[in-house]
Amino acid sequence: MITFLMIVQFLVSLALIIVVLLQKSKGEGLGSIGGGAQMFFDKAKGFDRTLEKATTVTAVSFMVLSVILALII
Repeated sequence: MITFLMIVQFLVSLALIIVVLLQKSKGEGLGSIGGGAQMFFDKAKGFDRTLEKATTVTAVSFMVLSVILALII
């Protein structure tokens, strides 16, 4: 069971890395601190919205699996 969960976590971590790398760069970085609010108010459309949702799902999955594995081991 532990081995299966570790393999699933490894696959989820790879998926998370791929999804994050596929996202378009906002290009603001620390520039958003000085008042560049375009990063927060720009609406994501189409494929970008799908990637954002996939990032959220894979990140939550990774965190839940990490907690489960920490409690089991």
